[in-house]
Amino acid sequence: MDFRDDAAQTKFREEVRVFLAAEAPREYTVEHKPHVDSYGRGDDLLLGWRKKVAKQGWLAAHWPKEYGGAGLSVMEQFILKEEFALYRVPHTGARSTDMVGPTVILHGSEEQKQRMLPPILSGEHWYSQGFSEPQAGSDLAAVQLKATRDGDEYVLNGQKIWTSNAATCNWMFLLARTDPEAPKHRGISYFVMQQDVPGLDVRPIANMTGGGDLAEVFFDDVRIPVGNRIGEENRGWYVAMTTLDFERSGIAGTVALQQDVLGLVEQARATGKWDRWGSRLADFYVAAEVGRMMSIQIASLQERGNVPNYEASVVKLFSSELGQRFANQRVLMFGLAGILREGSNGHEINDGRYALNYMGVIPSTIAGGTSEIQRNIIATRGLGLPRG
Repeated sequence: MDFRDDAAQTKFREEVRVFLAAEAPREYTVEHKPHVDSYGRGDDLLLGWRKKVAKQGWLAAHWPKEYGGAGLSVMEQFILKEEFALYRVPHTGARSTDMVGPTVILHGSEEQKQRMLPPILSGEHWYSQGFSEPQAGSDLAAVQLKATRDGDEYVLNGQKIWTSNAATCNWMFLLARTDPEAPKHRGISYFVMQQDVPGLDVRPIANMTGGGDLAEVFFDDVRIPVGNRIGEENRGWYVAMTTLDFERSGIAGTVALQQDVLGLVEQARATGKWDRWGSRLADFYVAAEVGRMMSIQIASLQERGNVPNYEASVVKLFSSELGQRFANQRVLMFGLAGILREGSNGHEINDGRYALNYMGVIPSTIAGGTSEIQRNIIATRGLGLPRG
């Protein structure tokens, strides 16, 4: 694995840097504010930034050019995300371009590609993720949302929970059981659907930081066209695994963590805390660099035409647990002031962002597959250990 950019990659990296220097909103870059959630509809700041990225042709950087993408190589995609993270601006893709679009390109019919992809690129369709259910989280194949074929439609009944951004999106991609008699990894189909349909009830779930980007969703005789099923009936599990493959890369997170460490180093020196905490912060920076090397390995595998499997689980497990430990460290360094939120009469640290991050990072070892699931994948697929 060559860690150096070749001539073409060096030129592309410089192109990205020139674009960021000219176009990146100062609200992101100057004050190091937390990234806006790029998976929801977002606010005016994010939407304006998204338009600039789209005009540059990088909104769907990984899509083939024939479907409106930039057709960038794997390493160019890696460079793009890395430079965005270094500049502290959010990647503007979202689930629509990063997960649904590639899945439709790989598994959808030509008619579906022509119908579903342009609205994603234009920003007309924003997708929430309807996978988890009350009894199907880490064991995703246990989904019970029922989809019954009725002529040219499916009728859906059941429930989803922890549905990401369901309250702010207008479309959803989801899994539903189309054959209740089949083994649980079979009998599942993959669908996309409009959310503004009769019988669909979206109820936001407030989290401890005050956000509402998760929801529970109830389906009561919800009808969706057969043409909105992606892939074969009862083969949706394998389509879903494609979607999840697109979810895990990790480079933006590890680079952002490195920058957070450097920011805390500056703060430790300015507040007289370096002598006590300097070696610990150095450990965190080295660990973040290890995560970055893992991400480069993933990109290298993809560049050679391989599909990362357990390697992606290694990155996800390592990075999410490292992020939690670092959030704990920041609070520990500043004691009680570190857990105060904004509005605490000026006693809070960095406008209360450390406290918000401390709370917000807790789900990171659950979302996208728990740490326990990642360890199982590493053990069985990576190390070849027998299943328990």
